Amino acid sequence: MEFDYLIVGAGLAGATAAHELSRAGKRCLVIDKRPHIAGNVFTQLIDGINVHKYGAHIFHTSDRRIWDYVNSFVEFNRYTNSPVAVAPDGRLYNLPFNMNTFYQMWGVKTPAEAQQKIDEQRREAVERMRAEGISEPRNLEEQALTLIGRDIYEKLIKHYTEKQWGRKCTDLPAFIIRRLPVRLTFDNNYFNDSYQGIPIGGYTRLIERMLEGIEVRLNTDYFDDKDAFDAMAEKVIYTGEIDRFYDYCYGHLQYRTVSFETESLDEANYQGNAVVNYTDSSTPFTRIIEHKHFECFGNDVYANPRTIISREYSKEWNPGDEPYYPVNDERNSAIYEKYKALAEGDEKVIFCGRLAEYRYYDMHQVISATLDKISRII
Repeated sequence: MEFDYLIVGAGLAGATAAHELSRAGKRCLVIDKRPHIAGNVFTQLIDGINVHKYGAHIFHTSDRRIWDYVNSFVEFNRYTNSPVAVAPDGRLYNLPFNMNTFYQMWGVKTPAEAQQKIDEQRREAVERMRAEGISEPRNLEEQALTLIGRDIYEKLIKHYTEKQWGRKCTDLPAFIIRRLPVRLTFDNNYFNDSYQGIPIGGYTRLIERMLEGIEVRLNTDYFDDKDAFDAMAEKVIYTGEIDRFYDYCYGHLQYRTVSFETESLDEANYQGNAVVNYTDSSTPFTRIIEHKHFECFGNDVYANPRTIISREYSKEWNPGDEPYYPVNDERNSAIYEKYKALAEGDEKVIFCGRLAEYRYYDMHQVISATLDKISRII
């Protein structure tokens, strides 16, 4: 055969697998149906700004092994994710929920005052549930109210979540919000991880470095001639949708997807932050991303007189859309387990990544899981 491994998909999982296999002396071919490498982390230089074409991607991890790994290809900058939310009342609030948020919401100035206010509202929620004979939160709304209380839920969670998932909070499972980040410190850093940043030069540069010396064919759809592609290599690393691979024999898995309206503006600084969420129900988009803030800090933002923004819309996935977020409810989890059983019995194909494993992975988790899988076969 011409190749040892055919890698389907040139995103993070595919690039990681290809790099490690090639380094081990394996002959690899990477194919991707898109006209570019890097999958959903693809960044494109426009007006001197690296634009995250498929939404904001902030690399964060506490795993030193993974941090050193990605930095071995390209240096990462010091970007810290500190989103801001525009609430239904038009006021700005810091995220994640921390002392800045509680001061903005209630005027409290000490952790004790904030905790008292939170506990008061949590008790009200628990007492209402008990009065209705409810012992455990049955849905996202009840869970959020028992974790953080009505004020923050109504202003910063409810409408944003319903836009994001296309469902009422009372119809969403409680587990989605069980790990709600609440901090009694004045700290706007969204992530608690030890390492955080953006690749200098963009994510596309990172993937380019990972794929150096490896044959890559773009605009090439695996399913246009699956049998012929399979015949080209001893093994296949597949990073696409697992249900598509098995021709939807157990039905379609569901996803949420997003779309973007991107504008280049004749001003240097549109919103003063990389990410601003809109938590009201009347604004159709969930957030606005201003891409230059991922790489320009302080007044460096004014060095370029132009800026680029993207309005992000969340919607239900339909066949033909790019799948983003698995809907890990009972129905989809049951269907996935059937596909997983088929995959585990497939001796030729190794399934890697978010779509192939039907789970929400952060970027560092994609790389870590792929490294672990590849280490077991080389």
